[in-house]
Amino acid sequence: MPAFVIVEIEIHDQDLYKSYTQLTPASIASYQGKFVVRGGETSVLEGDWQPKRLVLLEFPSMEIANSWWHSEDYTKAREIRQRAATTKMIIVDGV
Repeated sequence: MPAFVIVEIEIHDQDLYKSYTQLTPASIASYQGKFVVRGGETSVLEGDWQPKRLVLLEFPSMEIANSWWHSEDYTKAREIRQRAATTKMIIVDGV
């Protein structure tokens, strides 16, 4: 069953965040993951949610998504992102 990583990001340091975006795609691909959404335009349908940037990743399973998040390759990128942005991130099982 696929798993999805859903990320809401507010970037505080654009230059530092660019270095994160250069590292992340290879780490995702090495865990059979792919971008489904990467910062596209949003339109609120209900509620007052106003995300600055959304990212949606798809992995083959929850286990693989967790392995990616804890991987050495992504840890380096994650530490950069955490300095450059405020993030909310979850993993959810697909159907």
